[in-house]
Amino acid sequence: AMSAALVGYSSSEEEQEQEEEGGSGGGGAQGSPGASAGRPRLPAPAGLPGDPDPAEAVSDDSSRHGGRVRGFPHERGNWATHVYLPYIAQEEFLELLELLVSHARTYVPSLAAMEEFHLSLSQCVVLRYHWIEPFVRSLRERLAAFHRFFCVADQVKVYTNQNKTRTFIGLEVSAGHFQLLELVSEVDGVLEEFDLPTFYKDPSFHISLAWCVGDLSGKLEGQCLRELQDIVDGFEESAFLLRIQWEQIRCKSGNKYFSFPLR
Repeated sequence: AMSAALVGYSSSEEEQEQEEEGGSGGGGAQGSPGASAGRPRLPAPAGLPGDPDPAEAVSDDSSRHGGRVRGFPHERGNWATHVYLPYIAQEEFLELLELLVSHARTYVPSLAAMEEFHLSLSQCVVLRYHWIEPFVRSLRERLAAFHRFFCVADQVKVYTNQNKTRTFIGLEVSAGHFQLLELVSEVDGVLEEFDLPTFYKDPSFHISLAWCVGDLSGKLEGQCLRELQDIVDGFEESAFLLRIQWEQIRCKSGNKYFSFPLR
């Protein structure tokens, strides 16, 4: 069985990096049974889950990369893998982002805007190199029947990661949840084939906009969150911008990208 081939993992190798999706939303909407208590790593905001840091590939001396610590040891043959829907930001979206981040910085000056945007369909998991090809093949088969669909991501929400070392502001999906759950159930099926942790049981689907180090949810929730929602609701282009048609699913494994077009 496939699982037999994975028995060689040490427990530390199996520790996933805690990504933003690992956190509970404002009201603890997200349980995360599959998540481990791995030490957090603080990626550059441009990064997707599991992006390698050039300094880390050479050495795990945390002083060399801003105190960031790996969630799982860097080891040849370990490939951080993530399945997501890419969101291509248009100029108007970046204008809205700028309004939101500059306002939120009046509450939390250390907030940094994300440079890439996506909606996660999996946690960041670890694949052995020789499993990448069969993993991607299995994903392709399971996702082949899916059609393009719309969702609306217009609810500002504050998230923390699993162990409260990072806080995120995201736009939560208010319509299209059902189709996203259907996609996750197919992705989960592939993860189970490879004995990997599935997605959270009660996910809050969202696009992260900005992040900061530490648990600063207390400062961002309440007053700040209401003001950010007012900015979104009042933004001229928001109804058009935040109704998103998803056209492809992507899987990133280490430095490789695989695309699965929706029909």
